Amino acid sequence: MEIVRASSKDIPTIQAIAEATWPEAFRDILEPEQIRYMLDKMYNTHVLTSTLQDPQQSFWLFQDDNIAYGFAGIEHHYKGEFSTKLHKLYVRPDAQGKQAGRRLIAHVQQEAVQAGSKRLLLNVNRYNKAIGFYEYLGFKILYSEDIDIGNGYLMEDYVMELHLL
Repeated sequence: MEIVRASSKDIPTIQAIAEATWPEAFRDILEPEQIRYMLDKMYNTHVLTSTLQDPQQSFWLFQDDNIAYGFAGIEHHYKGEFSTKLHKLYVRPDAQGKQAGRRLIAHVQQEAVQAGSKRLLLNVNRYNKAIGFYEYLGFKILYSEDIDIGNGYLMEDYVMELHLL
């Protein structure tokens, strides 16, 4: 098992993982139409290409035997602060039990510290069971926010923070 930095050639892999995870992760939280809208908006090739070209952003793939099971997308110096934002963390349902989520978070923490960040931030849907996972890893809820993403949809999130050493 390894974690490798994604490049533009990995865009189809990132898209496939998102397509495999989102319906499962959000089925009890969001309507199928909103899931489709968000996938199309956040994981289209143009958006992912732009993200991968940004020197402050990166995607990391969790692989086992050269098969990618999950990814994390991060941004250093978020809003000009000594913070790294974990924008995305998804692991395929068939990778449960491989510790992919924990390993990706640990890797992101290392990357954040190397970039000079003092904290790791993330947004998580207020109704997502992943909140417990993040709290277990030491994240604390800072506040809640609603983000209008267009087409009449809101992201109803908690912003969570983990202080880094």
